[in-house]
Amino acid sequence: MSTDLPVDPFGDPTDPANRPARLAVGVVGTGRVGPALAAALQLAGHRVVAASGVSRESRRRAETLLPGVRLVTPPQVMAASDLVLLTVPDDVLAELVAGLAATGAVRPGQILVHTSGSHGVAVLEPAARAGALPLALHPAMTFTGTAVDVARLSGCPFGVTSPEELRPVAEALVVEMGGEPEWVPEAVRPLYHTALAHGSNHLVTLVAQAMEILSDAGVAEPGRMLGPLLGAALDNALRSGDAALTGPVARGDAGTVRKHVQQLRATSPQVLESYRAMARATADRALANGMLKAEAAEALLDVLAEEET
Repeated sequence: MSTDLPVDPFGDPTDPANRPARLAVGVVGTGRVGPALAAALQLAGHRVVAASGVSRESRRRAETLLPGVRLVTPPQVMAASDLVLLTVPDDVLAELVAGLAATGAVRPGQILVHTSGSHGVAVLEPAARAGALPLALHPAMTFTGTAVDVARLSGCPFGVTSPEELRPVAEALVVEMGGEPEWVPEAVRPLYHTALAHGSNHLVTLVAQAMEILSDAGVAEPGRMLGPLLGAALDNALRSGDAALTGPVARGDAGTVRKHVQQLRATSPQVLESYRAMARATADRALANGMLKAEAAEALLDVLAEEET
């Protein structure tokens, strides 16, 4: 069996001599993601030559993370760049690509990278027909729009989708940004993004609600109290999945859950439906994994269905 490794089109990315400084990088959409990725590519030896942003905040962000880079129109970014980061909101990406292709802004051989989690490379098809090389590189990370994001890219997983022949190029670019490529087939790209959004976005909502309840209970620093507990819970969940479930729902303590519901109804009714939904989902998972007996699960679900009397 051959032990030959796939040939990296840029050579060994850890060898400065192989860093492709010849690539001029442009950014269309200077929100939180684009400037950070461009700054990472610049650190890897590329040249960031142009960026485009609409709002005052996005332009200020570009000036901070990409000092000295020209702020121009999207067609001007395309004209100046060998590699273009299309870092715009998901819902405007298709229209942007179609417009760039229709106006002749796309050049054959130009690398077009979008960072949408929910889209694969099909959304870049108009540009691909014009000869562009389409890549979907989605960093599985939340961004602040500050320099800290560039450091956070070290070891960050990227969801990578591309035509098979461009996969080495896509993965090499991710490695150069400090990330770790994870191949995501085109057909499951929406499912992939659903998982990430459900986990990260809803986690923020859940933590914020817990902090509000603690504040209502008189805790002066809710974040300080929650930090160790939530850190341990997250670590346990990532290591052990459902086996990490603890607490009154997993134990079948219907009486305790009833008290929780009563307290939320009285003090935080806006959180009550979230608590009920998560408690039901937790009971279902505990039941399916044999942690909760059927009769205990039934008692819990009855409590969660109770209305105020």
